[in-house]
Amino acid sequence: MKRFNYEAKDLSTGKIVKASVQADTESAAAKLLLSQGFTPQNITEASDDGGFLAKYTGRITTKDKVVFSRQMATLIGAGLPLTQSLRTVHDQTENKKLQAVIDDIIAAVEGGKSLSDSFSQHTEVFDNVFLALVTAGEASGTLDQALKRIAIQQEKDAAMMSKIRGAMVYPAIVMAVILGVVVFMLVVVVPQVKKLYEDLGQTLPLITQIMVFVADFIINFGWLLIIFLGIGVYFFRQYLQTEGGIKAKDSIKLNVPLFGVMFRKLYMARFARTGQTLLNTGVPMLDMLKISAQAVNNTIVAGSINRAAEKVKGGKALSEALKPEDYILPFVPQMINIGEQSGKIDEMMGKAAQVYEDELDEEIRSISTAIEPILMVVLAVVAGGLVGAILLPIYGLVNNVSV
Repeated sequence: MKRFNYEAKDLSTGKIVKASVQADTESAAAKLLLSQGFTPQNITEASDDGGFLAKYTGRITTKDKVVFSRQMATLIGAGLPLTQSLRTVHDQTENKKLQAVIDDIIAAVEGGKSLSDSFSQHTEVFDNVFLALVTAGEASGTLDQALKRIAIQQEKDAAMMSKIRGAMVYPAIVMAVILGVVVFMLVVVVPQVKKLYEDLGQTLPLITQIMVFVADFIINFGWLLIIFLGIGVYFFRQYLQTEGGIKAKDSIKLNVPLFGVMFRKLYMARFARTGQTLLNTGVPMLDMLKISAQAVNNTIVAGSINRAAEKVKGGKALSEALKPEDYILPFVPQMINIGEQSGKIDEMMGKAAQVYEDELDEEIRSISTAIEPILMVVLAVVAGGLVGAILLPIYGLVNNVSV
């Protein structure tokens, strides 16, 4: 179906409404509007061409999605009709790309589709967890509660990722500064020391000769190095998008020293929190496991969850199905076992998620504290090597002159 932008008069309020609707033809769009109590004044077919920059700008952030979910939950909970709620959120949204998505959703809803089906047209914005919760909320008549749970889920996930990125920012900045200083010394200072020795007919110490060789290579073939580096980065990124590359990256995350434990706790928190939210909304167990496996965003952990799902399908308890899996931390099946006995699996998964979220906070603080002295040692070694390579020949010259 095509999308048509329209300007129409709402017969119930007398107000002029501007929005969009999906239909096969312009006349079909007009009939649809008349059936919904609108008098069409202008209908034009919408263009899909948003321009070259529109395709690469206006990214929809997690914050935008959280605000959208909370606003929709509030409006629907207050008793407003679905399309009116969507239009109100559309008018309050500043992100142009999200506004275009909401326009499509409004058009689809007005065309007779359910809200979950309308959201499913934009899987690049609304993930499987979002769609599953909305579907369950529609089926149970608790759409406002489902949208609130979605917002809470998104906020917690975003908070965890923000903390992990924050722990990595400081080391990245320090390493970038170290690299910048090294390049500056090699390109600017070392050539001057070399020229000084050449003018005096003296021989450079071995460590300085090595640095001179590296400096000459960077100065003369730096452009070639940048080209090869760019090609290497391109092919490496392409490899990371293949099945083997994704598995290798996910395996490294789980086993890398210092950060591996942190990532494991992150995935367990994400699995348990997603499971709690889905079960609490009424999503069946097997569907919950399938969606949670995708939500953890790690193929190896997802494989463990999917294997457990197959065992659950065969009649095994979830806690027993998860126990043998290497990448499922023991506390999760233990809490699920308690939930199975008490009939509160969702509540126990929520408590497990909270424990891992708290431990993740502590882990991040510990890693940040441990990284600082390591970086200081690296900085001291690099700085000492540079200073030694530059000052040794100068001291040698002074001694020769004194003699």
